[in-house]
Amino acid sequence: MKYRNRARLIQFKHMTKTSIFARVPSSSPTFLTKVKILLPTPMEVKLWNDKREREMYENFAELFAIIKATEKLEKAYVRDIISPAEYEAECQKLIAHFKTLSSTLKDTVPSIERFHDTYKMDCPAALNRLVTSGVPATVEHRAAAATSSASSASVVAECVQNFITAMDSLKLNMIAVDQVHPLLSDLSSSLNKLLILPSDFEGKTKMREWLSRLSKMGAADELTEQQARQLHFDLESSYNSFMAALPSAGT
Repeated sequence: MKYRNRARLIQFKHMTKTSIFARVPSSSPTFLTKVKILLPTPMEVKLWNDKREREMYENFAELFAIIKATEKLEKAYVRDIISPAEYEAECQKLIAHFKTLSSTLKDTVPSIERFHDTYKMDCPAALNRLVTSGVPATVEHRAAAATSSASSASVVAECVQNFITAMDSLKLNMIAVDQVHPLLSDLSSSLNKLLILPSDFEGKTKMREWLSRLSKMGAADELTEQQARQLHFDLESSYNSFMAALPSAGT
């Protein structure tokens, strides 16, 4: 069919917003002409070629879902939306599923971090929990508390030992500066390690005063009888204060 120069261009828009153009001859009785368009039947596109590929993609989807769910769970716990008990139970399930799935996908997904970046997931909390930590935050906190408690108990024992050693040395008449100074220095150091004691704790203050006094004396100098008695008294008083402070600190 031939068209003249006066032919008009009419644009019809399909539902998918794909533009369709039709040229209408000048002899057409009306400018607007209804055109019936038969669209091709949508084709089904498969992501896999066989059962093995299908299982791989399903595993990818499962891994994606676990990472996203863990990120949501971490945020809910931080915002106190769920209780620690609920968080721990759900987190343990997700970690268990993650470990099983990541082991299955170790050949196709050698790096979880790369999988995370490839799909632009933006789930840093989930990566930390699943890959770096491997345990719920509540378990981490309990372990840290237990470690801190064990460390404090060790320092307490060290302080007690240093108190007793210093007092016994004075009883044995070890009163030379080069004998006394190291003992008080060790005691002062152990007291400063124990964070439950305030900075103005009597034992810390007394030991600083005695160390300052001894540093002004010669190594061969000896404490006078009065000085030795005063030092022993200060040590015994500080020891009693130290033992009294432990229950109130929760040890």
